[in-house]
Amino acid sequence: MNDQQISMASHLKPFRDYQARHFLWEVSEDGRVATLTLNRPERKNPLTFESYAELRDLFRDLAYAGDVRTIVLKGAGGNFSSGGDVFEIIEPLTKMAMPDLLAFTRMTGDLVKAMRKCPQQIVAAVDGICAGAGAILAMASDLRLATPEAKTAFLFTRVGLAGADMGACGILPRIIGQARAAELLYTGRFMSAAEGQTWGFYNALHDQPALDDAALSLARQIADGPWFAHGMTKTMLNQEWAMGIDELIESEAQAQAICMATQDFTRAFEAFAAKRKPVFEGN
Repeated sequence: MNDQQISMASHLKPFRDYQARHFLWEVSEDGRVATLTLNRPERKNPLTFESYAELRDLFRDLAYAGDVRTIVLKGAGGNFSSGGDVFEIIEPLTKMAMPDLLAFTRMTGDLVKAMRKCPQQIVAAVDGICAGAGAILAMASDLRLATPEAKTAFLFTRVGLAGADMGACGILPRIIGQARAAELLYTGRFMSAAEGQTWGFYNALHDQPALDDAALSLARQIADGPWFAHGMTKTMLNQEWAMGIDELIESEAQAQAICMATQDFTRAFEAFAAKRKPVFEGN
């Protein structure tokens, strides 16, 4: 290991022992797959000022994780999340001055930015109610699985707010298309799980007993793959939204050349030549 690698490694830290305050955090035995559970089932797992901030900080810090490679994001008790807590967030917001309101909306937007920028792939496992900010968390994830009972709604218009919340007007149309996104954001209606799968919001549907295992299996498959290269793919998927064709092709040329310089690329070739499964180490 050279001096630069030693310096970079010193900034990495394990997240196996992360002590969550406002949700549950569990990590697999090998440290590669984490499960983040929104855990207020008696209220359908709403978010508070504190849980927003902790989620933002966690996803920011995961850029320096030395162990976790993928994350399963789910809710406890048969629901994903009902969004911002009515009495712990909505009511206080009605009494705030503009500077405080803007600080809050920037903070919630920073959570989405952190989810999109962290190198780990996030697999949302959605059951039951997935509404408001909960729908945003699912939208900001990299992959989404759901049960047939899942109901997803971007409810902001129902409380007199714009559908332009936490990136919804920019991200949602890229997932399901402009017209479908416009309908959901203007009406605030619930999108059924079947619609969500047909429209591309959900990658697959699974019966309730199988959902968690399916999400963990998908997360494990990604975690055991070429982790560094997967992180590069996530970065390029985000960055290329704002690029022209020539710019994005050049960016991908540079990204792929970097991946070709990794040991994982060599390991994959050697495994293929030896007719065995490659073991990726993320370097």
